[in-house]
Amino acid sequence: MNRIYMALLAVPALLLFSTQNAYAYLDPGTGSMLLQGLIGGIAGGMFAIRLYWSKLKSRFGGGRTPASVTQRDGVDSPTDKAR
Repeated sequence: MNRIYMALLAVPALLLFSTQNAYAYLDPGTGSMLLQGLIGGIAGGMFAIRLYWSKLKSRFGGGRTPASVTQRDGVDSPTDKAR
């Protein structure tokens, strides 16, 4: 059993330490694409946080609903006048 674990550890170690040069080329468009993805991810994360924060806030009574605003201010809504 120990030989299996030793082989499972040795193979990735040999692959990691016996690397060769890749001679890869990254053009300027790659950096622009990475920056655009980062900005999009941040914007999407901020939107998701705002969406769930407002739902959480309204669930615990932090936000006023339109019905409570009209009742407290004494103003009838357009649907109340039609009745």
